[in-house]
Amino acid sequence: MKTCLQDLAAFEGPPLFASAVAVGRPNLPDKASLFARFEDMLRSRWLTNHGPAVREFEERVGEHLGVAHAIACANATVGLQLVARALDLQGEVIVPSFTFIGTAHALDWMGLRPVFCDIDPQTHCIDPSQIASLITPDTSAILAVHLWGRPCAIEELARIAAHHGLRLVFDAAHAFGCSYNKTPLGGFGNAEVFSFHATKVINAFEGGIVATNDGALADRVRRMRNYGFDDMGVVVCPGTNAKLSEGHACMGLASLEILGRVIDRNFENYRAYQNLLRNIPGIQLMTYHVAERHHHHYVVIEINEALFGLHRDVLESILTAEGILARRYFHPGCHRTEPYCSPPHTQRTLRHTEDLADRVLCLPTGMQINPDEIATIVDLIRFCFENAAPIRDRMGLRSSAVG
Repeated sequence: MKTCLQDLAAFEGPPLFASAVAVGRPNLPDKASLFARFEDMLRSRWLTNHGPAVREFEERVGEHLGVAHAIACANATVGLQLVARALDLQGEVIVPSFTFIGTAHALDWMGLRPVFCDIDPQTHCIDPSQIASLITPDTSAILAVHLWGRPCAIEELARIAAHHGLRLVFDAAHAFGCSYNKTPLGGFGNAEVFSFHATKVINAFEGGIVATNDGALADRVRRMRNYGFDDMGVVVCPGTNAKLSEGHACMGLASLEILGRVIDRNFENYRAYQNLLRNIPGIQLMTYHVAERHHHHYVVIEINEALFGLHRDVLESILTAEGILARRYFHPGCHRTEPYCSPPHTQRTLRHTEDLADRVLCLPTGMQINPDEIATIVDLIRFCFENAAPIRDRMGLRSSAVG
């Protein structure tokens, strides 16, 4: 516990955590289960090319999502690219700026132009009311993002897409295990693409799934991920190598076995943060709809500098010095990142995106952390609030407090 400024590691005191606690530290499955799957894989000598582990992984994920087709691929970024190619997207695609840069890059690498849309400041997801003004004759699709696992305004987006004859795709990298109107995410729009990167709620080391109920689209994606081969080994279209290996699928299957435990722990962690943070001025914790399924894999706070007394970046630097590796996600927004902030891309001000990118911070959760460590993290945040003025003085910062 910190009792004076000199105790802060930022001011040369000892850090609270000798071993850092980080956002996105992988949740690990049972080693015996994982190694047994590896043994089966090695015994079979089937290491890639859509073997039994990948087929089982696709089946299990498809059942979990309630979709007709779950197509495994190397990662979610290439999954988005496969969908874009399979849907024959052209020209411009409307996408939120407040997302991981890989969402925009996936489009850019396919020769598509991301057109960045502002977000709803309450949900952090794309704002449907802003989309109509961005549609041009060159627009072919909307690529929306279920951020933090919170679903987009799916029905409204579907109406807009249908009215304008656009494709609708969802980047669901954050959203495995979440629902919309009590229906699992996965079957909405033309396709949804999930990530099984090491930092996700469950992981396959690296990996992705394209989920869809469109059989023709699924067939095209399957062929394209394997050089354009059909089931008879004949090349019928352009393709690439986007296959998921058997080893990755083994990790994914073992991770699926602990999904319930991970979600339960995440929820316990979330409630602990919620209870401890509730009375700290200037700290707003992202909430989730209680009637929906949610993995609570992201503990997201917004920091109001005027009320808290310190800017988000100052708090992040103090936490980092103490061994608490919080993350300021998606700063400064894709539209303020190269190459999208330079010509020929159009410069736009996205007020809500820019404001949120300056305020948001994610705190550690997952199987790695325990209630005592969460209490220690929140105690430090409270200490920073209570000592904001002397911290600012020590750092040579001007006051931002109101009143």
